[in-house]
Amino acid sequence: MIMEVKWCGFDYGQCIMEPGGLRNPLLFGEIYKELGRPELIPEKIYKYRVLKEKYGTYSSIKEGHRDEIYSYVLDDDPEAIELFSKNEQLLLDMGEGLEDALQYLQAQGIELMVVSEMKKTLGPVGTDIVSRFLKNRGLVKYFKKLVTPQGKIDLLDDSIDLKYKGFTKKEGTLYDVLAEELREQGIEPSEAVMVGDKPATDINPAHERGFKTIKYTGFIDLGPSKADVEIGHFSELKKILTKKES
Repeated sequence: MIMEVKWCGFDYGQCIMEPGGLRNPLLFGEIYKELGRPELIPEKIYKYRVLKEKYGTYSSIKEGHRDEIYSYVLDDDPEAIELFSKNEQLLLDMGEGLEDALQYLQAQGIELMVVSEMKKTLGPVGTDIVSRFLKNRGLVKYFKKLVTPQGKIDLLDDSIDLKYKGFTKKEGTLYDVLAEELREQGIEPSEAVMVGDKPATDINPAHERGFKTIKYTGFIDLGPSKADVEIGHFSELKKILTKKES
């Protein structure tokens, strides 16, 4: 199946970023060894698992409940919080074949953007986990903008457009705003595609609003969706997507 598009949005968690390398014993082990309190490691790992039971996945915690990691797991300890943010970045992976696919899409002239269900930002704009990952991995040469329920963040100057604030992917309202903005640029939703792993936030709400949708299962398969296509490796995007000429 060939899709002709002008715009392509990517989800962040378990898509652009794959947490396969992020092992909780390693992460909290390094933090509390460095702080000189290794006896706290089992407790911190247990508390993190409690949050996972509460919210379902570690990705859900990181994207929507990061403040609870800081308060419940790390006891609002500023040193532990800083080490968590630093060490976490070192252990996160990129989806296999991602950068090669991004180079191809950019060369085609397809506009690229990250669309993340980041419900909260902690600290100044641009220091959140998503922005830091994109900057640290050099992905800002492909993605200049990050759309979230906190607003649209410019990854080059950290300015923020608040037109998206309060709208979410799961409710679909964020895609309503996105569709309106794309139309102002001469791009219809049918000329745009959303790539992500989660049916409830990345695929179904976007599909219902006329976007083309591609479900990525390279890290995890979260079940049936309304996706137009499923892929297991980002290299497949080079066979599916091509630039639609005006």
